Amino acid sequence: MERILGIDPGLTRTGYGVIHRGPKGVVLDEGGVIATSTDQTLAERVGEIAGEIRDVIEQWQPVALAIEQVFSLGKNPKSAILLAHVRGAMLAVASDARLKVCHYKPTQIKKLLTGSGRASKEQMQLVVKTELGLNCVPRPHDVADALAIALCHLHLIQIDQNAA
Repeated sequence: MERILGIDPGLTRTGYGVIHRGPKGVVLDEGGVIATSTDQTLAERVGEIAGEIRDVIEQWQPVALAIEQVFSLGKNPKSAILLAHVRGAMLAVASDARLKVCHYKPTQIKKLLTGSGRASKEQMQLVVKTELGLNCVPRPHDVADALAIALCHLHLIQIDQNAA
């Protein structure tokens, strides 16, 4: 069973979701949020996120980490830089665990899952809920976003396998 770990990186809240393909469709193994405090230093916050993701990887043994790419935040470059710190920590943890790492643009994820690169958060959350057979939309949105990233990767793997 090949599990995928999806990551929606953020310094305040990093969403994660672990999924795999079962005989009856996609199965949610775990999803959650790693929240850090602004009282911590940048190093402490990034270290906490890395440690928690390391624990998730150890518990679920995914074969790949799917992560959202940093997109340009022209109005707030500081946010993009802080996000890049978290992404860097995730890449280091994935490398240590020898995971395949795949990067996806937000528009790519939206287009693959909904057919539109401009899908709303609500549309994305409904797709995640439906594909995973959940009773309600995953909350907070960071979890739904991480699961959407993992679903995107799982679908692309299947497309590649079908093409082979």
